[in-house]
Amino acid sequence: MTDCLFCRIIAGEIEAKTVEEEAGWVAFRDVNPQAPVHVLIVPREHIATTNDLEERHEGLLGGMVRGAARIAAAHDIDMEGYRLVLNTNRGAGQSVFHLHLHLLGGRPMLWPPG
Repeated sequence: MTDCLFCRIIAGEIEAKTVEEEAGWVAFRDVNPQAPVHVLIVPREHIATTNDLEERHEGLLGGMVRGAARIAAAHDIDMEGYRLVLNTNRGAGQSVFHLHLHLLGGRPMLWPPG
């Protein structure tokens, strides 16, 4: 999708600070971090929101979550704690309509969020 920011990052048209890559996804640092560690884990396939997920994506999502755990460990936040967030649609704060998992850590996370 040519007008999608994350598709353009995945295609290499826009530079990003890549943290890790797998066959189905890419992880890179958020340009507007909300925590000392703020990484976005983005599927290579354009999927607009969680509402657009299909049964065939279950392995992809599992891989993204497992990747988030590895990235958290690599940043030494796995034991102190981290948050994984999937926002769906504008009312939940989604601003880029390409599914992405936020990995946030390195500071206390408050509850409830938002």
